[in-house]
Amino acid sequence: MVGTMASLPSFIRPTRMTKRSAHLVPGRSVAGDEAVLDAPDDRLSPALVAAGRGDHEAAACLLAATRAAAAWENHDRYVRRLAAFARSRPEWFEAWRTTAPQDPGALLVGAQLAVDRVWPSPARAELLREVSPLITAAARADDRDPVPWRIALDHARGSRAGHRYFEELWAAAVRRAPHHYGCHVAALRYLADACCVLWGDTPHTPRASHRECLDFADRAAQDAPADSLVQALPARAALGFLTDGCGPEVPRARLDAAADRALALSARFPVADPWPAEIRNKLLYVLLRLDRWEDARAQLRLIGPYATSFPWDRFSDDPLGHFLQLREHLLTAGPGPVPAGLLTRSPALLGGHGGHARAEDH
Repeated sequence: MVGTMASLPSFIRPTRMTKRSAHLVPGRSVAGDEAVLDAPDDRLSPALVAAGRGDHEAAACLLAATRAAAAWENHDRYVRRLAAFARSRPEWFEAWRTTAPQDPGALLVGAQLAVDRVWPSPARAELLREVSPLITAAARADDRDPVPWRIALDHARGSRAGHRYFEELWAAAVRRAPHHYGCHVAALRYLADACCVLWGDTPHTPRASHRECLDFADRAAQDAPADSLVQALPARAALGFLTDGCGPEVPRARLDAAADRALALSARFPVADPWPAEIRNKLLYVLLRLDRWEDARAQLRLIGPYATSFPWDRFSDDPLGHFLQLREHLLTAGPGPVPAGLLTRSPALLGGHGGHARAEDH
């Protein structure tokens, strides 16, 4: 394992895109601007358009380029988005897999797609075991690539693999990319699940997860460069605590410190850019839960029109509409609490979009 890398806590070791209009006008309040859900960036968009026409070449070239440049954060994001598109429009991907069955990009998207397809099933743990050969093939196609190992980490969590096995996967992932955000998120999710359910090969104290997750995320952020997405990992751990609503309390100062790290990272990115939208939307939720109204308004202006499904799909079947409603309230109602229904999980969603069976959860 990489020496400067944050370790997993010792207790787990063996010791869709929609749009609502108007146009962005410089200097204008974002309240009336267009809003786009899960917008692709200017490199992914042409690949999705081509795939919609049945052409896989643009997708293959995109993944080959990010792999050649070792641009692993982009590589991971594009794999996820292409797999999501293939889930609803499989023809172009099946043509790609038939034409170039050993293409590392096709193998990687195929592994992600296979995990996505079985994730919502009640029999997920059993079905995921059949997916293992696809992940192994993707990992062998390019030994430098950490993304197959991120998929393997998700797979291990979904199949309830033991802690020893997960630790081996984690070590392999961070050898390839010590500060890869996707692998860190996978480990954070595994840790949260492992603390809440007794399974695998190591007993633990249930519901210790949020402090353990913050410990892990803080160590990772401290070791990572200032411009790494891992700087947002503590805020993601804070979001988990704020949305879970149970377990031991986390000191307010730790939550504020996590938000401050993510604010500093967000400030490094351009305004109204789809690339940091995922980080900024999660951070917005954390700021609102911490009653940091001015920081939340400032983050809204950085988000611009780029809403993301997560975290808003935890609270509504219409995440874009939910985001717009929350944004309108924040920008027009002045300081003060946001209506509770905009920041808490609806009981009706606990078994669906707000529960633990969503494909997006991995």
